[in-house]
Amino acid sequence: MTVLVTVPASIANLGPGFDALGLAVDLHDRFQVTLAGQTTVTFSGTTHAVTAGVPLAARAAAAVAARAGRPAGFAIAADLAVPVARGLGSSAASIVGALVAANHLLGRPLGQDALLQVAADLEGHPDNVAAALLGGVVVVAADPEGVRCGRFIPRLDLDIVLAIPDLAIATEEARAVLPRSVPLSDAVFNLSRAAMLVTALLSGDESLLGVALDDRLHQPYRARLLPGFTDVVTAARDGGAYGAVLAGSGSTVAAFAPPDRQDAVGEAMRQAFARAGLRADVRTVRVDDQGAVIHE
Repeated sequence: MTVLVTVPASIANLGPGFDALGLAVDLHDRFQVTLAGQTTVTFSGTTHAVTAGVPLAARAAAAVAARAGRPAGFAIAADLAVPVARGLGSSAASIVGALVAANHLLGRPLGQDALLQVAADLEGHPDNVAAALLGGVVVVAADPEGVRCGRFIPRLDLDIVLAIPDLAIATEEARAVLPRSVPLSDAVFNLSRAAMLVTALLSGDESLLGVALDDRLHQPYRARLLPGFTDVVTAARDGGAYGAVLAGSGSTVAAFAPPDRQDAVGEAMRQAFARAGLRADVRTVRVDDQGAVIHE
């Protein structure tokens, strides 16, 4: 028995929602998985994500089998389109794709909440994996009892313009530059912006986005890892975007734009990166509202 699972890329944080917000976009990895005597992983497409020398997809499939008490091997063929180390949830996609496929092949012993918890444990944080699994916009929180997640589809008609520079930024490196404490005023600033962002997306009030995408908790510190970041954000706004944010820990910058402005926004961002000495690929995506999908 073979199953095919498609999994979307994801953008974590969305500016002010550090480690709390995530968004799925319609750029997909594909995982064809078959029950087998032992687990193997083959790749095509972009360079695959590896943790401790073991492909994440293999670790994820094994985690499902262990959690279900059903020892099994899986032959995993991964066709990857999500760029690695660019802040677009490549590791989350590999985890979710293998989890969902393995769970399906074993007769779905784990429910959605259990899958999300296993995925978050493997990833180390829940925002990307929740968006990849569920689609849409996710609001996540972790406590001693596990991961809690809310999910909704935004009411705004948005194009999301991705400027993907030729620069890899490791999540560990991006977290290492963050301070252990922040001023109370910065915490309040981000609370108000994150709440306003959710309000804008739920209500469809585009007038709130320009302010709602601002951040003081992580982007000012991570900007030192990405030449030209501030200029790219400014260029996106000048090109007609509501605003732009670092996708996850970077290096991609994601601009939220009206549908008739994507070309101007993308070219403005590309030129801003070029001025900083970086070549950037530009592509426009939309919100993915399905998450991981099983195709039999």
